[in-house]
Amino acid sequence: MATEDLERGGIKNRGNNNGVNNPNYANNYQASSASYFHENNSERGWTSWLIPMFVVANIVMFIITMYINDCPKHINDRGRGFSGAKCLARGLGRFSFQPLKENPLFGPSSATLEKLGALQWQKVVHENQGWRLFSCIWLHAGVIHVLANMLSLVFIGIRLEQQFGFIRIGAIYLIAGIGGSVLSTLFIRGNISVGASGALFGLLGAMLSELLTNWTIYANKAAALITLIFIIVINLAVGLLPHVDNYAHIGGFLTGLLLGFVLLLRPQFGWMERRNLPADVRVKSKYKVYQWVLCFLGLALLIVGFTVGLVMLFRGENGNDHCSWCHYLSCVRTSRWKCDN
Repeated sequence: MATEDLERGGIKNRGNNNGVNNPNYANNYQASSASYFHENNSERGWTSWLIPMFVVANIVMFIITMYINDCPKHINDRGRGFSGAKCLARGLGRFSFQPLKENPLFGPSSATLEKLGALQWQKVVHENQGWRLFSCIWLHAGVIHVLANMLSLVFIGIRLEQQFGFIRIGAIYLIAGIGGSVLSTLFIRGNISVGASGALFGLLGAMLSELLTNWTIYANKAAALITLIFIIVINLAVGLLPHVDNYAHIGGFLTGLLLGFVLLLRPQFGWMERRNLPADVRVKSKYKVYQWVLCFLGLALLIVGFTVGLVMLFRGENGNDHCSWCHYLSCVRTSRWKCDN
């Protein structure tokens, strides 16, 4: 988020997902899904209401954050070295933004975000504030951050909820958000982190595993797979920029990928049409063997991953001590920027 946070050494913004809301993938994925639903009209559709509620909740939370931030009142008493700086959009009163030097995304101060539940290793591990693993996914670093994430959520989440219902998609979104927070906290100690990007990457991961585990029932699957992989790679590459928390992206993506194998299985076409078959025709099984294998493997890896991650986290272990090259997953140093902290 910010170029510099003088209290914590910087803020990690969980990305703006520029490639996530690309409509090209949505079109390919919907075309592939539509062919399945056209052939299987007995499968019910769902009305999307949970994802729109998540969008509203995130926007309302950002408004509350800006209200509490009250830049005009606190701009001169934070002791951050921004003497003489002025709030942006001062006509908004207490909703005005921090100076660009402190927050270039048009948002609140890092102190306000930390107060409201931003992810911070010290507070999670040593001050017993594990709730920050969840609260941080409802906070955003600025207007640009929240708008980009919410547009991405609309493009991805509504279609998934229409296909699989609010329980499964809501569970993937929330659990993936926590998974991203766990991995982020294991590797980032000096900064705070906010944003819903880990949960969004969880939905991307679930879309990939859903396509793979239901491969045999889709048409146009090759185009959908190539487009989806391209978008995932682009968004993970954006996470290599400084001040973007790519650990949250990766953790959320892996969590969503495994959850998709468990929660997003589709019955085979032959089983769906069993009532229309002659009595002497053998009915195919509801799921193929490989779907069950992926389901149990995904569940086992998910349980092991969360168990190991949480144990390491609350024992105070630093992920960088166990993986000397992992820092390259979140930031690659170039002649134009550094990757300090």
